[in-house]
Amino acid sequence: MERDTHSDEQIQEILSMKDVAVVGMSSDPEKASHRVSKYLMSNGYNIIPVNPSSSEILGQKCYSSLDEISSSIDIVEVFVASENVLPVVRQAIDKNPKVIWFQLGIYNPEAEELAQENGIDVVFNRCMFAEHSRLC
Repeated sequence: MERDTHSDEQIQEILSMKDVAVVGMSSDPEKASHRVSKYLMSNGYNIIPVNPSSSEILGQKCYSSLDEISSSIDIVEVFVASENVLPVVRQAIDKNPKVIWFQLGIYNPEAEELAQENGIDVVFNRCMFAEHSRLC
């Protein structure tokens, strides 16, 4: 996996954005997507869960896909397997987020290129929880 090249200042700027759609968010408190989202919520982020198998997570309405979300999205945080990222990015493009953040260990070069071609910044191989804890 390649290495993300964002500077700490760039990550801090991204972390200042507060509307985050979390694709692959789990209702299971033991899963990373749940723990990261709960942490971000407790730090002032508006978390929008996206998971077709849940109707509500952490007290928030859960959407089956990004297509269903009508509110604005700053960051699409992705917690799905690398091989399933491309369809998420295709949906995200229509929502015009500023950033797509592939959670630690998730990367798809084709999806990264597609996002960047559409003017969307991509962060990968980083954890929002860890970066927020370290920088904010």
